[in-house]
Amino acid sequence: MKIIAMIPARYAASRFPAKLMQDLSGKPVIVRTYQAAVNTGLFDKVYVVTDSDIIYDTILGEGGNVLMSQKEHECGSDRIAEAVMDMDVDIIVNVQGDEPFTDRESLSGVIEVFKQDRDNEIDLASLMVRITDDDEIKNPNTVKVIVDNRNFALYFSRSPIPYPRAKGDYTRYFKHKGIYAFRKRALMDFQRLPMLQLEATEKIEAIRYLEYGKKIKMVETTVTGIEIDTPEDLERAKAAWK
Repeated sequence: MKIIAMIPARYAASRFPAKLMQDLSGKPVIVRTYQAAVNTGLFDKVYVVTDSDIIYDTILGEGGNVLMSQKEHECGSDRIAEAVMDMDVDIIVNVQGDEPFTDRESLSGVIEVFKQDRDNEIDLASLMVRITDDDEIKNPNTVKVIVDNRNFALYFSRSPIPYPRAKGDYTRYFKHKGIYAFRKRALMDFQRLPMLQLEATEKIEAIRYLEYGKKIKMVETTVTGIEIDTPEDLERAKAAWK
């Protein structure tokens, strides 16, 4: 299989504008993320795909592979779909641009899903990490996922799922980490299919795949890393980088 990584990179993030260009120990966050993906050694090629001249020039200046997105997109999957449309690839791994601590263990986990999928029944693979903090469970910015007994995703939500009508040790919560691995055909289907009600309500792009019957295999990981969504996250990343 030919496997590539794509890092969608918007400059104008709503909660933390220009976060990908913030300095993280001498280099911008997006450069740190790109280098982390390359250093895993898992990919035939790693690309940043962006709508920003600043990010484009920065990655190019570092000797990296970067593509300019030609259209406006509502989500990262659409931006990646445009970029890979004419590429001869089998699996595309979407690495979030604000995760400079992206690690080999997590990425190899989602890639291994497809190597073991002899019946080609899996359309996507993604990561989940167990969470126990009540504030995080209730936080609408934390996307939760529930799975079946084979770890196929049943639903994603910003609400706590499952609802703990009777609390007990059996109630477990998982946070969805925004790393996806797609078969190319699933990604091409995504960008041509319109958004439906559930995705529009929750504002979670993974739901579109479920609404159209795609199968998402979830891989549990214990690696949490640091996602840079706020200035406070950036300070935590700086402290952890040392």
